[in-house]
Amino acid sequence: MTISILSTRAGMPATNRSERIHEVVQRALDERRLVGAVVLVVEDGEVIHRQAAGFADRELGRPMTVETVFRLASVSKPIVSTAAMVLVEQGRLDLDAAIDRWLPEFRPRLADGRVGRITARQLLSHTAGLGYRFLEADAQGPYARAGVSDGMDAAAIDLTENLRRIAAVPLLYEPGTAWGYSLATDVLGALIARVQDEPLDVAVRRLVTEPLGMTETGFVASDPDRVATAYVDDGPEPHRLREGEIVSPFEGAIGIRYSPTRIFDANAFPSGGAGMAGTAGDFLRLLETLRQGGHPLLSAERVDEMSLDQSGGYELPDAPGFGFGLGFSVLRDRSRAASPESNGTWRWGGAYGHSWFVDRARRLSVVALTNTLYEGMSGRFVTELRDAVYSAQEAAR
Repeated sequence: MTISILSTRAGMPATNRSERIHEVVQRALDERRLVGAVVLVVEDGEVIHRQAAGFADRELGRPMTVETVFRLASVSKPIVSTAAMVLVEQGRLDLDAAIDRWLPEFRPRLADGRVGRITARQLLSHTAGLGYRFLEADAQGPYARAGVSDGMDAAAIDLTENLRRIAAVPLLYEPGTAWGYSLATDVLGALIARVQDEPLDVAVRRLVTEPLGMTETGFVASDPDRVATAYVDDGPEPHRLREGEIVSPFEGAIGIRYSPTRIFDANAFPSGGAGMAGTAGDFLRLLETLRQGGHPLLSAERVDEMSLDQSGGYELPDAPGFGFGLGFSVLRDRSRAASPESNGTWRWGGAYGHSWFVDRARRLSVVALTNTLYEGMSGRFVTELRDAVYSAQEAAR
């Protein structure tokens, strides 16, 4: 099933603005690589493509709509990172001060026993020396042995306890001397809550989602009938994600233990790195706010700072040409990345099957939320959609 709402700029042929993108989405559905998707494309502040396709729940025959709510996974990260930058903008958080000024109980040590000096900038850029449980090779990894939650399981602990467990594990490297994807945004969430003196869900609402009118985005989804059912790549078609199922996004990593029901549990701790739910339209509103300079949340200078590669030249695994800014990856060499995107493009994704990017030089914002992991995050669909967006843009020039 496909339900599409296509919007084109006046005077521009639909074939240049929607049909190529539509074909990529439909092909992924026809080949049973995706179950459902919502794709939004904005150029220069105008919606040039809006599409809801496939099923939000295949077994129930519930169609995908542009109002479908998705478990955001790591799409949560730029939202929470923006909340931290609002505190920086307000002069209440120093990017380069040690975070133990606000979180004195969080003092993880290096392997030699020294306490690591971690800053908010390092948390935002994933250079803090932390790791992820799901990236460990097996169940005997240090995060696994410490009982650390990656924020997508059904762990019956609160955020304070998760931070205690994270701090009990030795840092993987001296903060600031390497890059490693990690639970840093979960720690950042605790930092935001402490500075704001409110629970993280309340803090993010006050600092970001409420000012932007992101009314469908939060840490708990209240209406299960509006939430997309999650599916996993499989043959001949994706299967429904099971409660507690472990699925690895990378070879050699043990993988993520998923709890699809977590998003309905008001008692689950708010994971800054993975715990939010929302609509594609809400998230697009945030991206467009940042792309256009940050008002009313941030100054243009602060957005520019988020856009700078903060990774010190370190390579991101399996991502040649990319560095990392404050909350998302930054394309630093389009030739090495073999990408049509402009240098400086922001990009990231989400483990439930999402991808997004912002090319400020081309005035483009693209959000693609799907309910199929990992095709919608790192499969052929992501590259095919990117190339269709750029080929459509070139054809329209």
